[in-house]
Amino acid sequence: MKTNYKLQGTPNSPVLIFSNSLGSEMMMWDELVPHVLPYFRVLQYDTRGHGGSYEESSSVESYTIGLLGQDVIDLMDSLGIETACYCGLSMGGLIGQWLGIHYPNRFKKIVLSNTGAKIGNDERWNSRIETITQQGMQAIVDDTMERWFTESFRQQNPQRVAETKAMFLRSHVAGYAACCGAIRDADFRETLMKLSVETLVITGDEDPVTNVEQAEFLAKHIPHASLKVLNARHLASTELPQEYAQTLIDFLVGNTAFEKGMHVRRSVLGEAHVDKANANINPFNADFQSFITNYAWGEIWTRPDLSKHNRSLITLAMLIALNRKTEFKMHVRAAFNNGVTVAEIKEIIMHSALYCGLPAANEAFHTAQEVINELNITT
Repeated sequence: MKTNYKLQGTPNSPVLIFSNSLGSEMMMWDELVPHVLPYFRVLQYDTRGHGGSYEESSSVESYTIGLLGQDVIDLMDSLGIETACYCGLSMGGLIGQWLGIHYPNRFKKIVLSNTGAKIGNDERWNSRIETITQQGMQAIVDDTMERWFTESFRQQNPQRVAETKAMFLRSHVAGYAACCGAIRDADFRETLMKLSVETLVITGDEDPVTNVEQAEFLAKHIPHASLKVLNARHLASTELPQEYAQTLIDFLVGNTAFEKGMHVRRSVLGEAHVDKANANINPFNADFQSFITNYAWGEIWTRPDLSKHNRSLITLAMLIALNRKTEFKMHVRAAFNNGVTVAEIKEIIMHSALYCGLPAANEAFHTAQEVINELNITT
């Protein structure tokens, strides 16, 4: 099966994988992506049987959570992703439990959102399969929207609810039914202690599908787990995208400006550069190094409305204008970490010749060429 996916972000950043709820496509995470892109490459994908990962040969025969989990590992392997952080909601949370138990070495941290070790019972899932098989997705869409969102959210955000409803109605009946079977048959209550990866459990205080009690069970039985309860129903990530994203960042990166700054600084400048800078910290420069990490990297480079790629372009242009050769050379290296191409660097320098002067552009070309040669990059 070919998995439909989207991978965004700068190449030197660690990867964060988002896994969807039943009846959702990878677009369900779109509102969160700008907030986490300063820290991660973001991998979204359609679960087997959903969206672009549906095959016409799909039937009502059940999948298993193990099969859906193996799809994640296969996708990581095909993209050359050795390790990642993972966030799965509802069915995605079940997949996350399977991954954490069977492939703990592939995941740095795991987020299990609005899920349970065992969700529902055979009667409930068999009844749903029968209903949609006979009547289609329309038969359960209104009830689903009510379970997914609080009443106040539905009233105040009719457009967002309408988009989510349309996404749900696009679900392929056979694929949805097969995933229902996977959820029906999944039960991790006796194996959670084998999940050794550091885990955050998220739920909504009004979630009628996977309630706070189920989240507490997960947090209690997973060895290294903590719990966060949000004021939401089942699709907490859609109902509270900014708060949800901040919860992810605090857990996956750190909740201080220094931790966030060090994370971004390492991904942009490289581990070796930052390690060298840290090794040279002394009483004279310690305050300045702390200032750089907290303010430049922790507060400015983490803002979501400019990509790291574009920040690199802007930084290079300003350093040419200011004739800061050492910093320019450092940021040429950083630009490659942020996905900037040789052609783009050339155009920045050409453009700077107009507004910064020929001598500044000439020196920038020589400096950039030094870095290109050092890194053995083909021009």
